[in-house]
Amino acid sequence: MPEPGHETPRETTPAAHSPGATGKVAVITGADSGIGRATAVRLAAAGMDIGITWHSDQEGAESTAAEVRRHGRRAAIARMDLSEPPDAAKVLDELAERLGRLDILVNNAGTGTATPFLELELDDVRQVLDVDLVGPFVCGQHAARRMIRQGDGGRIVNVTSVHEHQPRVGAAPYCAAKGGLGLLTQVMALELAEHDITVNSVAPGEIATPMTGQEDTDVHKTDRPGIPLGRPGDAREVASVIAFLAGPDSSYVTGASWVVDGGMVRMGPQAGSHLQSQEWRRP
Repeated sequence: MPEPGHETPRETTPAAHSPGATGKVAVITGADSGIGRATAVRLAAAGMDIGITWHSDQEGAESTAAEVRRHGRRAAIARMDLSEPPDAAKVLDELAERLGRLDILVNNAGTGTATPFLELELDDVRQVLDVDLVGPFVCGQHAARRMIRQGDGGRIVNVTSVHEHQPRVGAAPYCAAKGGLGLLTQVMALELAEHDITVNSVAPGEIATPMTGQEDTDVHKTDRPGIPLGRPGDAREVASVIAFLAGPDSSYVTGASWVVDGGMVRMGPQAGSHLQSQEWRRP
């Protein structure tokens, strides 16, 4: 019987494997929508079989799996609750068993708050830290141990945020978690390098996803004066960077943070010097 709160991973089998199959298996957490879905589809297009986790949107996960199948790849889905880190890591193991191995882990699932520091409740802080930092830590451990047993290396990509590098008012636990995950990435990279496992972070800026209330938005028709490129990013633009870090062309890249933000982080001091009101003090 599956453990409470989790469902047995479900697998979909393609009619035929694509000619470009790599034999690699990638698991992407939070792949029911947004960056996670775009990453799953991008890696499937590169010839990988895909493990998909979801927390509240099973239909979205099934839709992602269907897209993976259209690329001729296998897909297995499972519910994962990263607020319960030990059980979350067990789900990762179950997906790896179902798909036969694990070569790439993309720690993508996350959550946040929009609450001023002085009004935060400890339980809310702990939930964000569990989902955004402790969850990726335990999943990374389980993935790395499996990769070491397999004996042929692997890739771990931690999806952080521009708030790995810059703070945001109203996002204290989110910034603490993402900043911590950025440094955790660097430690993992140092310690896992001897096993030929690379570890990098990808730090998105404003990306048009359900999390930012911009699902199905045409980013080229959305004006963002404060971003040098003048628009939010598309989830597929983040997925392309993740795919590079998960693929053979990044074999000598580890311990780095790849910012995908249209130049947003570079605007920090300039934007601050040009503010005309106190509105930035409120989330």
